[in-house]
Amino acid sequence: MLEKLRIVFSIPELRQKILLTLFLLAVYRIGYHVRLPVLDSDLAVTGELKNFMDKVAVFSATDLRSLTIFGLGLAPYISASIIFQLLGTVWKPIEDLRKEGASGRKKINEYTRYLTVIICVLQSWVYLSFTVNGPLDAPVSSQFFGNNSSSLSLGWQVTSVAIMTAGSMFLMWLGEQIDEYGIGNGISLLIMAGILAQMPKALWDLRQNVSTSLSGSGGTTIGPDVLVVLAGLFIAVVFGVVFITMAQRRIQMQSAKHVRGRRVFGGTKQFLPLKINQSGVMPIIFASSFLMIPGMIFGLLASSFAGSAGFGGYVSSICQQLSAMFNSGSSFTYNVLYILLIFFFCFFWTSIMFNPKEMAQNLQDSGAFIPGYRPGKRTADYLEKVMVRITYVGAAFLAIIAIVPTIITSQFGVSFTVAAFYGGTGLLIAVSVAFDLIQKIDSHLLMRNYKGLLES
Repeated sequence: MLEKLRIVFSIPELRQKILLTLFLLAVYRIGYHVRLPVLDSDLAVTGELKNFMDKVAVFSATDLRSLTIFGLGLAPYISASIIFQLLGTVWKPIEDLRKEGASGRKKINEYTRYLTVIICVLQSWVYLSFTVNGPLDAPVSSQFFGNNSSSLSLGWQVTSVAIMTAGSMFLMWLGEQIDEYGIGNGISLLIMAGILAQMPKALWDLRQNVSTSLSGSGGTTIGPDVLVVLAGLFIAVVFGVVFITMAQRRIQMQSAKHVRGRRVFGGTKQFLPLKINQSGVMPIIFASSFLMIPGMIFGLLASSFAGSAGFGGYVSSICQQLSAMFNSGSSFTYNVLYILLIFFFCFFWTSIMFNPKEMAQNLQDSGAFIPGYRPGKRTADYLEKVMVRITYVGAAFLAIIAIVPTIITSQFGVSFTVAAFYGGTGLLIAVSVAFDLIQKIDSHLLMRNYKGLLES
């Protein structure tokens, strides 16, 4: 492996791309320590709101607990991209742009940037209102207060919104620079860097609860026996994630023979690879986001009826119990709903990203066919049947990975920051981005007749 790394850095073009990518990632991390001018220190967030911010930070490269210039991270850009992906399946103008090739994708990217700016302004304004002027009571410097001693002046609110919007757009620009001049997918690398940056804090939190004595049934510390179990479980989960991420269902297909002059072309056997986990991490993101909504609604209802007598007090008590059920993440009902939503969004997202009719038409246009199935509708029906079957496997895998952090938190007593590295969105993103990065590096090595990083 050391010899392969030496070869990687001995290629001038590849070395320049890697160093530029590392430099841009360092700029990205430095920006997370530059606070807004209105704030004296980080937010003191605890309880369920802290769990919510921890979950959001995993898949959006952001840290909502501190108001910094990169406080919103890439969440607005990710939201805008998802919106246009969904519009591409239901709105004909966007669908036509997707079919135009490079020019259509360029136009969609332009619209995505415009929508990102709008989402940045809305999210930053709401977030500032909630933290600085709202219930969190963020520590703000006294010289930035307006006429009301408990809120910011309008000028500083507009300034803070502009700074946070510019920070998110700068992150989007960094990702584009990595795509063009660096190596790997820029946005994905930024998200992975945000996930890995939480690892030292997670290890420190784990270290704070470690003791040399064996863990008792009701103890609050983590003993050597639990550490061994956690280490073995981490290796098993990573192995499973890698296996399913790379797993494919290969469908044999054959190209038709055609004669050009005196030479015969085609007639070769090939494979059409269909990924087992076709939907990626999107079902987990959607499912966790949807389950946050009932907890917030029941929490607002409980606070609205708090202190009321009679029917109002009864409603407040029920809403408090429902809010605790949806916010805790450890109840049986929550986990069942979580798994059902993951299955639903797996099939939903796969139906958006995978079009069997379009794929069957492309095979027919290129002169290829699946043995035993006629081109056209029969081929499309077969591809759809295969995709439905493998989506069940992918959805079951995602459901298991999604609830592993919850099980570890409840059974072993570790914090969610530590348990998040045992599954869920963060681990899936880190593994998929790492494999994509290795494949990009391997492509440069194979062009120069070197072996890839994963080749023996």
